[in-house]
Amino acid sequence: YYINPLVNVVLGMVFLRERLRKPQILAVLMAATGVLYLTIYFGEFPWIALTLALTFGFYGLIRKVAPVGSLVGLAVETMLLSIPAVIYLGYLDSQGVGAIFRVSFKLDLLLIGCAPLTAVPLLFFTLGAKRLYLSTVGLMQYIGPSGMFFLAVFFYGESFLKAQVWTFIMIWSALVIYSIDSVLYYRQER
Repeated sequence: YYINPLVNVVLGMVFLRERLRKPQILAVLMAATGVLYLTIYFGEFPWIALTLALTFGFYGLIRKVAPVGSLVGLAVETMLLSIPAVIYLGYLDSQGVGAIFRVSFKLDLLLIGCAPLTAVPLLFFTLGAKRLYLSTVGLMQYIGPSGMFFLAVFFYGESFLKAQVWTFIMIWSALVIYSIDSVLYYRQER
């Protein structure tokens, strides 16, 4: 979740020719430094995180340039993906490891209820991606994982490492710099 925003910035610059102002470049470099520091601290290359970041980054890029509205695009995606999803769920059920209609009606309702919990944020994401620079959308994507981090630490009492604190300081400083620069720039443009 920390690599994806950086991927969006790079994709915006490479494919959409988005240009960052100097404070924005500083902000992106600060966020990248924080993410790199945490990666080095853990000592393993984050293959899964990088794969997720690349796939969702390209998804955002495609949704931004696709000549179709956000709601229609999401509906088409959902219809196309529902076919392999139903086949896969049927396969899991045939193997005895499916979750739907096996445990309880309450669980079934919870699983079905996850659909809007997934679809609504995707709809808002595509609405935002159409209206904002991809680099701006990217940096805004630090808000979600940061919220999860704060919930984990302050609500659920999970411990956190000094490396994570340093990374968050870098990321949130970057967000402040990027946001202030954006506000000042748009005020000048008006």
